[in-house]
Order: sequence, then structure tokens, then C-alpha cells
Amino acid sequence: MDLSISSPLCGPFPAAPAPAPTSTLILYSKSQIFRSFNPRNSYLSNPLLSRRYFPIRAQVSDPAVDDGFVIDDVPHLTTFLPDLPSYPNPLQNSQAYAIVKQTFVRPEDVVAQKIVVQRDSSRGKHFLRAGPREKVYFTSEEVRACIVTCGGLCPGINTVIREIVCGLNYMYGVNDILGIQGGYRGFYSKNTLTLTPKVVNDIHKRGGTFLLTSRGGHDTQKIVDNIQDRGINQVYIIGGDGTQRGAARIFEEVEKRGLKVAVAGIPKTIDNDIAVIDKSFGFDTAVEEAQRAINAAHVEVESVENGIGIVKLMGRYSGFIAMFATLASRDVDCCLIPESPFYLEGKGGLFEFIEERLKENGHIVIVVAEGAGQEYLAQSMQGIDEKDASGNRLLLDVGLWLTQNIKDHFTKERKMAINMKYIDPTYMIRAIPSNASDNIYCTLLAQSAVHGAMAGYTGFTVGPVNSRHAYIPISHVTETQNTVKLTDRMWARLLASTNQPSFLNCDESRGGKVCKDTIDLINNMKITSI
Repeated sequence: MDLSISSPLCGPFPAAPAPAPTSTLILYSKSQIFRSFNPRNSYLSNPLLSRRYFPIRAQVSDPAVDDGFVIDDVPHLTTFLPDLPSYPNPLQNSQAYAIVKQTFVRPEDVVAQKIVVQRDSSRGKHFLRAGPREKVYFTSEEVRACIVTCGGLCPGINTVIREIVCGLNYMYGVNDILGIQGGYRGFYSKNTLTLTPKVVNDIHKRGGTFLLTSRGGHDTQKIVDNIQDRGINQVYIIGGDGTQRGAARIFEEVEKRGLKVAVAGIPKTIDNDIAVIDKSFGFDTAVEEAQRAINAAHVEVESVENGIGIVKLMGRYSGFIAMFATLASRDVDCCLIPESPFYLEGKGGLFEFIEERLKENGHIVIVVAEGAGQEYLAQSMQGIDEKDASGNRLLLDVGLWLTQNIKDHFTKERKMAINMKYIDPTYMIRAIPSNASDNIYCTLLAQSAVHGAMAGYTGFTVGPVNSRHAYIPISHVTETQNTVKLTDRMWARLLASTNQPSFLNCDESRGGKVCKDTIDLINNMKITSI
């Protein structure tokens, strides 16, 4: 099949001549792909028309073939400011980039969301590849940037802050950078900090956030009023899905007012539950630090008779930290996560498994994610339906509940002497600096965000998709959460590694309804691989 693609943004894509008759396949891009055209064209002068989808045309040699190639583009300032001038990127004169074979990312470079495809399957969705562009829409003198951090702590936040400041200054000569203190409410209730490479020089060695953080406090009108009053034209927002939803609303209000303000999101969640991207920063550090808690539990329980160690890890809705820490540890006997309901009593239940391991090994280590088993806690304890300032449901402590239930079962019902050890390292993990792997990752995220904002992109977030950094519409990372798929091979690897029960074969009379629902759900799901 011979394929050539052309769009108003990048012109014809090179392709071999097609001897066979061709047909036109229309592929739509959510974008301002017309921005290299004359902005005074009649259809561009209307802001309402400029926000419509424009087609990318693909010439396909076989009229019966539709390969489903779709580019999911991100907004651009020229969408609502069509007369915006562009400038040569100063990186073309940069000593650092002088030896780079290809300094700038080509307009037609995209990153595939699906990396494994079949011969006759759709090629699927693609995102713009992140990186420096040949043209920028800001001069260094006019840029006034700001950085804000929101939500809970996570290893690597300070590294991202540092690299945004250094990236703007070293690569693009920007000297006017502000730090917004205390999250979203800091825009209208706190003073700002002036950020320079010297000020942020060593903050990556510390945990937490140099700029302070908070939950909630998002008032779109007040925030954009403050942005406008201060003359800010680049906003870098570091936070999780709730924070990114706030960033999307800021972008929408900026567009509505017609302001030349680039809004860039850097997704942050220690739970790794941000959709689309491969993983979130701080996750590797969290898994590595979780090993210390697991090792401590293992040392404790193997040093006593009938030792039972429970380690509670982060994971409100997604059990990635618990799953990866378990796979990495080799000392864990059972892993409980929010996505996989479990039951305590009856054949194949957790109590039976614990007793078997105690008889076999004399000890057992259980890792439980904070969001696991909440349906049982709600039944046995007085449930609460409260939320924190970010809108997250407040969870009951599954670690303490599980510890007490296991203790009661074995001491009162089974009349067995056990030694319980409970470890909750949550705040220790959240508060540490990022490790080497995450530091490198944070640098790439920050620099990609800077390149995107300088190139005029807005309303986007950045992250790795199949190991290539891409610009993603903010809506894509907020419309759903990334969770462990029980039908993927990674969960199967964990079950094979721990040899724990899957809790899918249970007695209807003893908590079986949850398991039956899970079985029905899995039976209706297509098996995939990770």
C-alpha cells in the first residue's frame, strides 16, 4: 500500500509514487493544523470556524483499505489568535544542540498509542511527538512564566520545578519566572516567588515541593484574572487528574478571553493512575522505597513464630505500586489491590491461605493497597461518604481493619498464637527525593513542556507513550483512570510469582457475591497483554 499524507500544517508527506488509482481517506485531527497558512485567510478570521476539526487527507492505493490512522492533535494559540507572529527557535544557535543531527521535531512526527497491531487492524490514534519546534511563538523578552504544584506529595516534584526553570532560562533565555505558592489558591491568596536557576539549583535533592501545595481552591475566574493582571503568558501546572481538570478549565477560560497564554500540564500521581501515558513520575521511586518496608516486614515475621506481616501501600483506585513492589520483592506471599475483590472466610479465602503459608513457611507477608477491600470495610464499619478538598473519597484504613480481622480469626476462632506486624510507610515514601531514574524522567517531562509552550501549544499535557514523549490533549488524561487489568498478563505474572489465590472461586454464602460479580465481569472482558 502506498500512502501519502498532507495537511495544512505540514504539507505533503513523502511517499513512493502510486501506480494504482487512488481514493481519498479523510482523517480528522483535533487541532489547529492550518497554522502555517496565511492567518488572514477568510476561514481563519472567524474564531468559531478556526476551532473546528480540519481533515488530514491520506491517499490510499487500495480503495477498500482504511488503515484508521488518526492524529489526536492538541490546541494551539493560533486557533483563537490567528494573527500571532512566529519567530525562529533560538535553539538553532544553541551550543548544546549544535551537534544534534536533527535539532527540531518534524511537524509530521507522531507517536502511536497502540504499538502492537495486526496486519489487518486499524493503526489507531497517534499523538504529536514532543520536542523543540523550528518556530516559536514567544520571544524570550516577552515571556512571563509561572509554575504551580497542586495535590498530594510525590517524589520528583522539585526536579520538575527545577528543570522547567533551567529549561526556560538555558534553552530559551527566559528570565521572568514566578513560583505560585500553595496550589491553585496561591494564584489569588499567596505571594509569588521569583525563580532563577540559582534559586532552584539544589531543590531536586529534597522531598516535597519547594512551592508548597494544597488541595482544592480552584476558582477559574479568580485564577485567570490573576494570570491576566500579572501579565503571565505561560502557565505550568504540576498535579494529578483533578489538577489537570482544573488546568483544562483554565485553558478554556484563557481561550474564551482570547489571551496569549500557553497552559501546559505535567501529570503527577504517585499511584500511576494517569491514563494514556506509560507511567507517572515518582512511581519508580515509590516502588523502590516500598521495598524497604516489605523487607522490614519480612525480617520481622521470619524472626518469630507464626509471624504475619502486613504492609499497606498507596493505591486509592489503582494497585500499581502494590503490584510492582510485590513483583520486585520476592518476599511477598499475597498482594491485595482495589481492582481485585477478595474474601476472608471459606475455601480459597485469605484466612485459609494464611494458615497454609504459616504451616508451610512459619511466616507470611501481605501487601495491601489502601483502596483494597473498601466494600468489606463499609459493611463491617460505619461507612463515611466524605471527600477531601480534591474531591477524593475518604477511605477507611484497610490495613488496620485487616490486621484486626486476622488477629481475631486466628486467636479467637483457630486458637493459634500469631505475631502480627503492621507497617504503613505511606508518608515516608511520598516525602523522599526521586531516584536517578525518576530524575531523568522528570527532566524530560519538564523540557518537553517548555518546548511545547514556546512552540505555541496550549491545553496540553506531556508524557511518554510507548516510551516516546508526546503532547496529549488534557481531556485525554482526565476522562478515565489507569487501573490494573485483571485480564492482563502482568497480574497473571504476579499470581504466578506469589502463588496466591485469585479469589475468584468462592462460596456464595461467605462473601461470594463480590467474587461472582468479578467472575462475570472477567468473563465478559477480552484477554489482553501488557
